[in-house]
Amino acid sequence: MMFSSAGRREPSRGRIWRAVLVLALAGGMARSQALSWEQVKEKFLATNPTLLAAQSSIEEARAAEITAYLRPNPDFTLTADGTQLAPHLGVYRPFAGTDLSPSVSYLHERDHKRELRRDSARQSTAIAESGYQDQARTLLFALRSAFVETLQAKAVLENARQNLEYWDRELEVNRQRFQAGDLAEVDLDRLELQRVQFESDYQNALVNLRTSKIQLLMLLNSRTPVENFDVTGAYEFREQIPTLEQVRAIALEARPDLKSAVQNVELARLNHQLAVANGSTDPTFSLWWTHNASFNNPYDYNTIGGSVSIPLRIFDRNQGEKARTEIDIGRNERLREAAQAQVFSDVDSAWVTLESALNLLKPYRDKYLKLATTQRDKLSFSYQHGGASLLDYLDAEKSYRDTRLAYLNLIGSYLTAAAQLNLAAGREVIP
Repeated sequence: MMFSSAGRREPSRGRIWRAVLVLALAGGMARSQALSWEQVKEKFLATNPTLLAAQSSIEEARAAEITAYLRPNPDFTLTADGTQLAPHLGVYRPFAGTDLSPSVSYLHERDHKRELRRDSARQSTAIAESGYQDQARTLLFALRSAFVETLQAKAVLENARQNLEYWDRELEVNRQRFQAGDLAEVDLDRLELQRVQFESDYQNALVNLRTSKIQLLMLLNSRTPVENFDVTGAYEFREQIPTLEQVRAIALEARPDLKSAVQNVELARLNHQLAVANGSTDPTFSLWWTHNASFNNPYDYNTIGGSVSIPLRIFDRNQGEKARTEIDIGRNERLREAAQAQVFSDVDSAWVTLESALNLLKPYRDKYLKLATTQRDKLSFSYQHGGASLLDYLDAEKSYRDTRLAYLNLIGSYLTAAAQLNLAAGREVIP
């Protein structure tokens, strides 16, 4: 034991290393704080580059509203007249008689063209917002699926770890039996070889978990190392789900693609009104001033004048655009009906898939898992006491492993189907 010159005992090297290890583990745990679904979603909405790029389309549409509501620019004209081309009486002063005449003209738009352009642009902005929401809805489904896959991979990894630990305990018991002469060497070898399957399950689960985390990090646009990234959430199912009629009603109200289809119909009607307005005549008003000393009236040097120019819409009355926009109204109405039918189809398919997964999960939880566990434990006891063959015991162990893994995968299927139902409904109906 070592002491300092002051008589105090110095810490041993082992204690120092243990302290360093504890601090490192604490730092690693702090770095790998598990994220909940709400935290993952919030981070996704703030960092996903695809969604951030989609937001730019909304800003572009709002900028187009400014352009659509602008008034026509006035025109300014400066006319020069009276410039001398040849000498007069031997005097050549070309600009002495030049008169300048400035004028201003302005096109007056009738029939609320400007207001209709503004309304059309605003409707386009609303459609861009619905498009962004629909894209976010689709990407959130991909995010939720990746989140569920990560939770599923964690559950499968934990199950593989428990199976491996259980088998190691069984091997220890059977090694003692072999040492006591109660077990043949060939049977022990077969039990030892069976551990390879458990090790393989564990390693595959590790790879699947890492792959799921990588996919999730890609959607979050995060450069966090996989080892320092984790998620947490309830890996279970709900027995109560909304009725089909409830989900349909929610989808009709919340689906952004259906809302966009309705908005496109309104945009087509606004564009038709604008096409009719564009077929009307817009006059151009002009005003000018002149200074001309060549008039007979000596007081007529400074004059003002005005004019109105009215196009004669004899041939071109915007007939083509009127017909095209009217046809476009009918086309968008048909697309709206198709979008509504697609909403019903998506909701019905997702709801049936979710109900099917739920119908399978209940008997697994209430019956098959307990039965597989009981069968494995009984045959393990019987085999250790000579009442069952090794093959029966291995079959029972495989049946338990398959049943447990199928149950975990069914929960994953249920959660994925719940995410699909949320996608079909347009918002979360199953958290």
